[in-house]
Amino acid sequence: MNATPTIALFPEASFGAALNCVGIAQELRKRGARPVFICHPGFVGVFAEYGFMEYHLTPKPVPGGQTNEARWTDFVNTHLPHFNLSAADQLTTYVGPTWDAIVDTAIEVEDSLRAVLAQIRPDAILLDNVIMFPAVAEAGCPWVRVVSCAETEIPDPAVPPYLSGLDPQDDAACDAFRAGYARATAAAHKRYNDFRRKCGLGPLPEAIFLENSEDLNLLLAPSVVRYDRETPLSEDRFTYLEGCVRSESPYELPYFPDGAGPLVYTSFGSLGALDTALIQRLLDAFATYPARFLVNVGGFLETYDQVPDNVHLGDWFPQPSVVAQSDLFIHHGGNNSFCEALFHGVPSLVMPYCWDGHDNAQRTDHAGLGLWMDRSDWTPEELHRALDQLLGDAALKDRLSGISTEMKKHPGNEVAADAVMAMLHRSRVAQPAGALNDPH
Repeated sequence: MNATPTIALFPEASFGAALNCVGIAQELRKRGARPVFICHPGFVGVFAEYGFMEYHLTPKPVPGGQTNEARWTDFVNTHLPHFNLSAADQLTTYVGPTWDAIVDTAIEVEDSLRAVLAQIRPDAILLDNVIMFPAVAEAGCPWVRVVSCAETEIPDPAVPPYLSGLDPQDDAACDAFRAGYARATAAAHKRYNDFRRKCGLGPLPEAIFLENSEDLNLLLAPSVVRYDRETPLSEDRFTYLEGCVRSESPYELPYFPDGAGPLVYTSFGSLGALDTALIQRLLDAFATYPARFLVNVGGFLETYDQVPDNVHLGDWFPQPSVVAQSDLFIHHGGNNSFCEALFHGVPSLVMPYCWDGHDNAQRTDHAGLGLWMDRSDWTPEELHRALDQLLGDAALKDRLSGISTEMKKHPGNEVAADAVMAMLHRSRVAQPAGALNDPH
C-alpha cells in the first residue's frame, strides 16, 4: 500500500450520495489519506469545490445524440406526475423504470470506469450507490459499500421493504409490497444479471442489485431510527453512522423586512426542485405564516417572479450550516436531509415523493421526530397547523436536542473514516506487498 493511501470515492449521480461522500472524504484527508472522486457527467466540479481531485466518467453515446444528463432530466420530468402516487403505485410507474435507467447507466459507464480505475490505482474504493459496477468488484483492491439511503436498502424480515414507507408490523402489506417490487424490477434485474455474467461476476438474488462488501459496509442509520433486525448485521463488516455531516462554509442569514419569527428551511433535493408547481404552492402558503423561510429551488430561480417578503429563495445553500440555524426543516425525506435534521436537533416536516423518502417519512412519524405530510393533498390551513404543531412543541425540541448531543459525540463521518483506515490496515497486514495496487 502507498504510504499515503489513495481512496477513490464513487457516489451515484445524486447530491445526497455525493455530499455524504464529501463528509467522509474530508475526514479521510485529515487522517493522511488521499481521497479522490469518480464522478458522473453533471457532477463535474462538485467535488473540486471542496478541494478534491476529480476523475470524470465518459459514458458510451446514447441513441439520438442526447446527453445522459438531458436524458435523465427528461426521464424525471416524464415521471413527475407519478410522485403524487403511493409508494405501492409507484412500483410499476416509477420504480421499475428507474431501475431500468440505473442498469443502463451501469452498462454505459463500465468501460470508462475501468479506464479511470486503472489510472487511479486506488488502495480502496468507496461505492455509495444502489448498484454494483463490475469494474469496482474487479479493481484488485478492497471496496466499501456505503448505504447513504435508508437502512431498508439492506433487507431483513423485521425491516419494512425498501422504498415502501410501511410499518414493519404490517406483515400483509409488507409481503404484498415485496412481491410487487420483485415483479416491477424483474426485467431490469435479469438484464443486469446478464451484464454481470458477461463481466465475470455471479448473478444476484431476486430484486437485489448490489451485494454487501466482504471488506466493510457503512450505513447512515442513526440509533434513534435504527431497526432491530431479525438477523443482526455483523459488527466486523457493518458500521452504523450517527449522521454523516460534512464541514461546510458558514451561512449568513439574508435580510428579511419583518426580521422576526422562527426560521424554516425548505429543500426537496435536486429532483424535487423540478416540481415548481408544488414549490409555488408552498410559497403562497408561506406568505401568510409568521416565520422566515429559506427555500432551495435549484436551477429554477427565474421561475418565481413574485416572492413573499418573508421568503428568500436560493439555487443552493450550504445545507448543514443552514439546518444548524433553523427551527424546522421541510424536506422530501432524503436520508442526508433526514439525518442532518437529527444531527442538529431540528424537527422535520417530511413531504416524500419517491425512493427512500417514503421510508424516512414513516420513521419520522413513527419515532415521533416530526410529521409526515402528503406532498400534494394539503391545504394552506393544514400546512399552517403542521407548522404550528412542530414549532410550538417544546417537548419535541428538548428530545431532539438530546438526540443531537448524543449523535455529535460520535459523528458518522469521523467513524466512517476511522473504519476505512482500519480496513486498509487489515488489508495491508493480510496482503503481500504491492498486491493492493495491482489491478490485475
